[in-house]
Amino acid sequence: MTLRARKTQEVTTYQPQYGAARIFFLFTVIVLICVLCFIHIVEFQKKENLTIIPPRVVPKKHHDVCTVQPLSPKEDLEEKLLLESIAWPETPPLPTPLSMNETSYPAKSTFTILPQSGGGQWHVGDKLKVLIKMCDFQGHPKKSGGDVLFARLHNPTLGAGVAGKVEDHLNGSYSAVFSLLWEGSAWVEVTLVHPSEAVTVLRRLNSEQPDRVIFQSLFYSGSISETTICNVFLHSTEQLLCNYTDLHTGEPWFCFKPKNLNCDTRINHSKREVKQNLKANEEKLFQLGVNMKVSIPASGPASVTVLPRQKGQAVVNSSNMESGPSGYYYKDEWQTLSGTKVQQFNTPSAVTQCLKGKVVHLYGDSTIRQWFEYFNGALPDLKEFDLHSHKKNGPFMAMDFANNILMTFRCHGPPFRCAPVPISELRYIANELDNVIGGTNTVVIFGIWAHFGSFPVEVYIRRLQSIRRAVIRLLNRSPGTVVIIRTANPKALPSRVSLVNSDWYSLQNDKVLRAIFKGLNVHLVDAWEMVLAHHLPHNLHPQPPIIKNMINVLLSYICPIKSG
Repeated sequence: MTLRARKTQEVTTYQPQYGAARIFFLFTVIVLICVLCFIHIVEFQKKENLTIIPPRVVPKKHHDVCTVQPLSPKEDLEEKLLLESIAWPETPPLPTPLSMNETSYPAKSTFTILPQSGGGQWHVGDKLKVLIKMCDFQGHPKKSGGDVLFARLHNPTLGAGVAGKVEDHLNGSYSAVFSLLWEGSAWVEVTLVHPSEAVTVLRRLNSEQPDRVIFQSLFYSGSISETTICNVFLHSTEQLLCNYTDLHTGEPWFCFKPKNLNCDTRINHSKREVKQNLKANEEKLFQLGVNMKVSIPASGPASVTVLPRQKGQAVVNSSNMESGPSGYYYKDEWQTLSGTKVQQFNTPSAVTQCLKGKVVHLYGDSTIRQWFEYFNGALPDLKEFDLHSHKKNGPFMAMDFANNILMTFRCHGPPFRCAPVPISELRYIANELDNVIGGTNTVVIFGIWAHFGSFPVEVYIRRLQSIRRAVIRLLNRSPGTVVIIRTANPKALPSRVSLVNSDWYSLQNDKVLRAIFKGLNVHLVDAWEMVLAHHLPHNLHPQPPIIKNMINVLLSYICPIKSG
């Protein structure tokens, strides 16, 4: 008998010793190991496939360093048009020293509900108009515009609420327009977010001090370590710079070069501190409860009674309303006015059934991380892998093997205000999207806004243009991929936050985001209106009832009701 024959015989006599159950068990273990190895390989490839320009020293000294790749003629024109579209009314120059006497004061301002046209009653489907008159601390009417105002119509008993649209008449008066969407009482609420004089300061800070949020990186080699300041913008005199501009996206990032180490020894990124130089008395323009986030009183009735819809009156939806609301709350549930109908996913099994067989990638800031945390807490079979990452920075990964669900979260690239995060884990969303295969079982979710308030809006525009190019590439190669974008939302504004993350900054950037992704096959979760219309206090991280409604919208995009 030859050696080959003996080996064949040995194999054939050895195999029957395994029972069917044991073979199935071993097969399952092998498949599980392969899946885990695949995940590890993908993660490793992503870490190694960084498109960063090799760190290099910027040899000449710069006083104001912010080198960006030139835009294409099309994107350059788009940037100009976007800036024109969000142009805020001119705000008054501030005298030195600043006196509060002639600045907007909500306690002496008023709003008035205007009578229905023809003196009739209000019905569901009508528009309610409110006139707002701003006055200063002395009670004198303001003569110019530029105040930041929010308006909401609500009924606490019905759990109903809708955001209003505010129009600036540039003469100290404003109009707020509301869609009447439910029967019963409807109460008007108008809030001064910032007086126009505060906008003057906010504009100046972003123009003159775009580096007031200070970031840092640790450089380390052997026994030597140094920490230097980093940013999109750096004011440099004699110190050399390291250029970490991303080759693929063109996103600029610079650090001062360590004295004794090379640029390629940088190991982490974090926020250091916030430094902003206000002029005398300017801090008085940002007083919570005095002239920031304060309700304006009504000069007469603050509510109306809404009767049922009249026969033949058109049903309100976003398509037949110019710049109308995207939705509203009724019985504490968010209802959209057009597009995808919002379903209620009230049980873990309903959520799991929607996500079954899906790969869900979440990218962005902590407001997106909040969604990952929701899923991780709400779904008992979704088990988080311990990647030994920072509990706020990530990255995170969770899996439900039985239902074939994979969910990941990764923070966006700088600027990112955070505890120390390894450089290898700090990636631009556009680069991550280029690594996504996509397909009908892939969901991509991102939200990027909360860390851009302290920069000129052009920085945000260019970041979104970069992400949009990656989204287009993704949808071109995998048209069935579901792409969902979370908008910004109003937040609480303690004075330390208002100067770097003001709702005015977020409002401007939110308009930009909607314009840049308009017309693409993507879905928006309108966090702005969902927070503004709700009765709960504004918060950077909205409270659970609002998050639950956001998740319902999100899942309704992933698992829409099939027509017919």
